[in-house]
Amino acid sequence: MPDVGEGLTEAEILKWYVQPGDTVEDGQIVCEVETAKAAVELPIPFDGTVHELRFPEGTTVDVGQVIISVNVGGGAAPETPAAPVAEAAPAAAPAPAAVAPAAVEEEAEPKGRTPVLVGYGVAASSTKRRPRKPGTGTAPAAPVEAAPVAVSVPEQQLNGHAPAGARPLAKPPVRKLAKDLGVDLATVTPTGPDGIITREDVHAAAAPAPAPVAPSPVAPAPAQAPVPAAVPAPTAVVAPAAVVSTDARETRVPVKGVRKATAAAMVGSAFTAPHVTEFVTFDITRTMKLVEELKSDKDMAGLRVNPLLLIAKAVLVAVKRNPEINAAWDEAAQEIVLKHYVNLGIAAATPRGLLVPNIKDAHAQTLPELSASLSELVSTAREGKTTPAAMQGGTFTITNVGVFGVDTGTPILNPGESAILAVGAIKLQPWVHKGKVKPRQVTTLALSFDHRLVDGELGSKFLADVAAVLEQPKRLITWA
Repeated sequence: MPDVGEGLTEAEILKWYVQPGDTVEDGQIVCEVETAKAAVELPIPFDGTVHELRFPEGTTVDVGQVIISVNVGGGAAPETPAAPVAEAAPAAAPAPAAVAPAAVEEEAEPKGRTPVLVGYGVAASSTKRRPRKPGTGTAPAAPVEAAPVAVSVPEQQLNGHAPAGARPLAKPPVRKLAKDLGVDLATVTPTGPDGIITREDVHAAAAPAPAPVAPSPVAPAPAQAPVPAAVPAPTAVVAPAAVVSTDARETRVPVKGVRKATAAAMVGSAFTAPHVTEFVTFDITRTMKLVEELKSDKDMAGLRVNPLLLIAKAVLVAVKRNPEINAAWDEAAQEIVLKHYVNLGIAAATPRGLLVPNIKDAHAQTLPELSASLSELVSTAREGKTTPAAMQGGTFTITNVGVFGVDTGTPILNPGESAILAVGAIKLQPWVHKGKVKPRQVTTLALSFDHRLVDGELGSKFLADVAAVLEQPKRLITWA
């Protein structure tokens, strides 16, 4: 199971697309897994024949566990199971991630690619294999002697990296630094007290390797493959299905994957950031008329036009007028981080749970571009194909509870953001318009914000600006 970063330590195998004996090619999708962020498809980085599927569907596997073995030598699959071989050489250094030790015997120099989840790129190894020692054969009868074939790099050649192992210890600022520099913390040698990784350790690991084999166009590659092939006794937790009580009065559903991560994030957000929620109810009739006009506009032909599109645009205009609302709280550094860009998150209810993918640099998009981005975001989320990268880096979130007929709510902040806007149902209601009571389209917006970052004045001004734009949509032009 590859290390996908973002602090994820496990993934559930949802579906296998191959079976033992099947021929696979480099880049072929072999299984679908679900992390705490999303469900993604996992490609195999080797050509060969599937020898063994180590875990069945529905199993939750820790990052670093071997989930599939592939015979890459072109011959028949070895008769000796891969697990005993791993037990015979527990101290061997890691071999290529997705290939069992028996398969490594057939080819001492794989292609050097590291298996990764979709959207995380591929990096080449920056070390060479040690030459095979004299007298080391490939006979099946002596599997213990196959250990020298594995990667073995002297410590002075690791360039600040350490062999992969348990989840590394590092403070949040150090983890962010490692993410920005493209460094896998699992491969960094810690020098801090109690084995904690420091900033200096990350910078040392990010420095150019002394003798790289094949420089990667992406982030610097770790010195060794992050997933060990020699696993003495894989420990996996089989996630049970929903269980109905004997009297059929109760059903217990295991909490895992996206739903488990969402629950943890919401608890953390609710009890970390001091929430304040403000409300505004207003006449949105003119915006609803503009929606109908835009549907027939030739410049919007083929694009989806709905109230959410103009609400999103109104939010972007209000952010421009109140830039301090678009910020984050850095607890470790005790700093407010102002964001000069808007990655607009849209909360989406999916069969896997609540997802909040975001539109990158939404502030720079035209109305047609924003419409296309919204359509793609929603359709991808409903299909369950949202990638972890699409849910990272959000700065402001909109949640549309009105689609369920709800008037309003008090939304919880998406972790790492300072504010979230809940959009209520748009209903025809009696409203005083030009001195007379008339039926008008009315809605309520609710803005929750982090009171460490946003005071009452700023929150009120921002919410009032959003409502003002939607009440008089011509302000999209005059305020833009």
